[in-house]
Amino acid sequence: MVFSRLSSWLPVSLPRLWLWSTALVLALGLLQLTRLLARRQRLLRALDSFPGPPIHWLFGHAKEIKDGGGLDKMMSWANTYPSAHPLWFGRFVGFLNIYDPDYAKAVYSRGDPKAWDVYSFFIPWIGNGLLVLEGPKWFQHRKLLTPAFHNEVLKSYVSLFAESTYAMLDKWKEKICVNKCVEIFDDVGFMALDTLMKCMFGKTNKGQTQSDIDYYLAIADLTLLMQERIQTFQYHNDFLYWLTPHGRNFLRACKIAHDHTDKVIRERKAVLKREELEKTQKKRHLNFLDMLLGIKHENKTNLSEVDLRAEVDTFLFAGHDTTTSSISWFLYCMALYPEHQYLCRKEIQEILQGRDTVQWEDLAKMTYLTLCIKESFRLYPTVPQVYRQLSKPVAFVDGRSLPAGSLISLHIYALHRNPTVWTDPEVFDPQRFTPENSSGRHPFAFMPFSAGPRNCIGQQFAMIEMKVVTALCLLHFEFSTDPTQPPIKQLQLVLRSKNGIHLNLKRLT
Repeated sequence: MVFSRLSSWLPVSLPRLWLWSTALVLALGLLQLTRLLARRQRLLRALDSFPGPPIHWLFGHAKEIKDGGGLDKMMSWANTYPSAHPLWFGRFVGFLNIYDPDYAKAVYSRGDPKAWDVYSFFIPWIGNGLLVLEGPKWFQHRKLLTPAFHNEVLKSYVSLFAESTYAMLDKWKEKICVNKCVEIFDDVGFMALDTLMKCMFGKTNKGQTQSDIDYYLAIADLTLLMQERIQTFQYHNDFLYWLTPHGRNFLRACKIAHDHTDKVIRERKAVLKREELEKTQKKRHLNFLDMLLGIKHENKTNLSEVDLRAEVDTFLFAGHDTTTSSISWFLYCMALYPEHQYLCRKEIQEILQGRDTVQWEDLAKMTYLTLCIKESFRLYPTVPQVYRQLSKPVAFVDGRSLPAGSLISLHIYALHRNPTVWTDPEVFDPQRFTPENSSGRHPFAFMPFSAGPRNCIGQQFAMIEMKVVTALCLLHFEFSTDPTQPPIKQLQLVLRSKNGIHLNLKRLT
């Protein structure tokens, strides 16, 4: 009886169920399309007063950027359209791309959140850490983490920076016995990861583990895949993206990064527990991870395991990938401009006076090196492009404005080359940053670490590491370019070279 009733129900109900399911999917799809079209119209109206390059009906500007060399194409548009122009990734995501200091000040002096259309792509990788948080929770985490970058804490890192640098220099000494031309980017990357693991996460063992190597390679894949997703409009939909090989590769690389993060947290917890049991813990500074674990343990905040992991993932990425880029491009500048390399080396030798190590007190004396670092930041900004979403309307100095909800792209690479601000912007001239030459410059003309309330929390850490590492590199090696392998700048989350950075190294000591 039951079977006959079931069999009589199935033939009628299954087609109806299929029909209703199809109708529901179509209705939801139509609703989503209607919302996207309405949003597109709002963005078009908001950007209407800003002329810009022609928009492809399907790809927007994304295909032209990809085909036209990325940074070069963006620079050609910046030179054609003063201050700003619309920038579309596909049909439904449109930014006002700005590269004028007055425009930058109008937006970045405020605390507007990151543009979710871009930064939501980070979530499977780094979670809701400081990079993507907004509102009270962002403020709370920023306040909690700021003490980790106090001068008294950073002072203790100088010897660790030097230790990791010497390991890299020893590697270079071995390499030039075979070939004087060295691809430095990966070596700098492993060194930067090593310093971060020691300073911020309490690593005690020397050298790279297999987990470190796997993590470094995974991050290289993730930064490439992220930029590709931003510029490929069909990848903006999560459902479609995870079905593609690129999406699956992204998740695979995330898994490797998360395994490394879990290992870092697990090992540090074990060390702290052992110190507590043995009662051998001495008064010392707390590194970044110790602070996070202490905050959670003492229940000072609602820092969950998810929050903890997100902040560790965020700082593992932001703390080493950006430093890798900045140090590598600085050394390229030194190789390209030997007269400035000579002056930096001479200054370092005079400061150290025969010593083979750098101390905290030496850093403030490295004035010319600092000028050259800043100029390398100007020409090769570590993060070429950042994004915001306006939480309230903004009015620009020329009378144009944007409503709340509008998307902003700050093109730092173009801002740093803006000819209305910088004389001969393509020339490497460290004297731009002397007090007398920079006193009248617009405060938002130079933004290597962003600006305003959401500027980079680790910028002092980065500057100190750069000084220590580059000073020791210049003390031990002379760098020159390899004309057969010039770097090809590549727009990613950080500024990279498509073919690496190849330099000729000559040992000095």
